[in-house]
Amino acid sequence: MLSAAVIVFREVLEAALIVGILLAATCGLPGRTRWIGAGLLAGLAGACLVAFFAGSITGAFDGFGQELMNAGILIVAVLMLAWHNIWMSHHAKELVAHLKNVSAKITDGTLPLYFLAVASGMAVLREGSEVVLFMYSVAASGSSSSSMLLGSLAGVVAGVLVGRLLYSGLLRIPASRLFQITGWMILLLAAGLAASAAGYLMQAGVMPYRAPLWDSGDILSEKSALGQLLHILVGYQERPTSIQIGVYLVTLFTILTGMRWVGRRSETKLRAA
Repeated sequence: MLSAAVIVFREVLEAALIVGILLAATCGLPGRTRWIGAGLLAGLAGACLVAFFAGSITGAFDGFGQELMNAGILIVAVLMLAWHNIWMSHHAKELVAHLKNVSAKITDGTLPLYFLAVASGMAVLREGSEVVLFMYSVAASGSSSSSMLLGSLAGVVAGVLVGRLLYSGLLRIPASRLFQITGWMILLLAAGLAASAAGYLMQAGVMPYRAPLWDSGDILSEKSALGQLLHILVGYQERPTSIQIGVYLVTLFTILTGMRWVGRRSETKLRAA
C-alpha cells in the first residue's frame, strides 16, 4: 500500500503542479479551463491505452519502449511550454491591462488555445503512463490488489491537494507580477523536462551514455519530499550527467532568448504606435 501511495502521489503531484502553473499563467484567458480540461481527459484516455498495452510497451524497442515513449512525451511538452512563454512575452502586458475582458485582444494575437490541451494532456499522459507501468511492476512483485487500490487513492488525493495549494498561492500574487513569476516557473520546468528527456534517451541508447558528474544524494535525496518538489519545479537531479546539464542549459537559453527577442519587438511596436 505504501509503495503504491508514494508512486501515485509523486506522479499525480507532478501533473497537478504543471496544470496549476498553466492555469495561473493563463489567468484571464477565455476558454483556458475548457481546453485544459479537454487535455486532461485526453491524457487520461492515453494513460488507459498505456495500461491496456503495458506489457507490449515495456518490451518494445529491445526493452526500451517505456523510455522512448517518455522521452517523446517530454519533448512535446517542452515545445508547448516554450511556445507558451514566448507568446506570453508579447501579450502579458495586454493580459494585465485587460484581465477582466481580454477576449478581443487575445484572439487577434493569437495564441491557439489547443496548446493548453496539448501541454496539460502530455503532463497527464506522461505521469499516468508512469503510474501504470510502475504499478504493473508493483503488482508483479506480489502486492494485493486491495492494498494497491487504497494506496493509489491516497496518492491521488494527496497529489491533487498539494497541487491545488500551489495554484491558490499563485493566484494571490498581484496580476502585475503573476505572469512574470509563472513565466520563470514554466521556463525552469521546461528545462527540467528537457533534461529528463535526455536521461530517458541515454537509457534507451539513443544518446551516448555519460557517467554522473556528481552525486548530491547525501545532501538532498531526489526521493525526499523537497527533492521531488525541486525535481518537478526546476529539474533537480542528484546524479546529473554532462549531457543532461548541457540540454538543460541549452533549453533554458533558447527559450529565454526567444522570450526576450519577442518582448523587445513588442515594446518597439508599442512605442511606434
